[in-house]
Amino acid sequence: MRHEMKDTIIVSGGNIQKDFALDFLKKNRTEHTCIIAADRGVEFFMGTDLKPDIAVGDFDSLSKEGEAYMETLTNTEILRLKPEKDDSDTQSAVNYAIEHGAGKIMILGATGNRIDHLMANFGLLMLGKSKNVQIILADKYNYMCLIENGTILKKEEQFGKYVSFFPIGGEVCNLTLKGFKYPLDGYCLRTEDSGLTVSNEFREANAEVTFDSGTLLMIMSID
Repeated sequence: MRHEMKDTIIVSGGNIQKDFALDFLKKNRTEHTCIIAADRGVEFFMGTDLKPDIAVGDFDSLSKEGEAYMETLTNTEILRLKPEKDDSDTQSAVNYAIEHGAGKIMILGATGNRIDHLMANFGLLMLGKSKNVQIILADKYNYMCLIENGTILKKEEQFGKYVSFFPIGGEVCNLTLKGFKYPLDGYCLRTEDSGLTVSNEFREANAEVTFDSGTLLMIMSID
């Protein structure tokens, strides 16, 4: 079975708030959206009306119930990976999606108690940038993605109350924020002073983010 995809939602094996994730899937999936379960993310679908189109992983962390559920997924493409693989299951799912034409990838369950896993998933945002694919990490409290120079953000579409910005991999030069409660004008944002751009808020219906160079991470948060 070969899936040609544009938009993809990956359900990972991290902490996932089921009600939020089901609502997110309802609002963001279309008949053309491919849903991928990354390893233990398969268990999210147990007891729901949804089935993943593809399941990727070594599946060594599945419960017995999860293993039994896997056997019922007759219409799901199963990609079994070796436990000694170099990539995480989530990255393997991302790689598969990119290789099959995904232009936008949303990842649920990418956050949790393990900070090392979260940092690895931030790396996926950079992977997406290098492949010209938009990657978004989302959970009940946060919406995380890299944004481009000239991005217009609409207050009516915001996720949560707060909007924060962080430089990734170096300085973000000539950063200007318009339409926010705390505007900036031509600021060179460095990692050591990025507290300056935490917990901003919309002041106008449309807000604009511009910068000359660098990589900018945006995190929208619910307190």
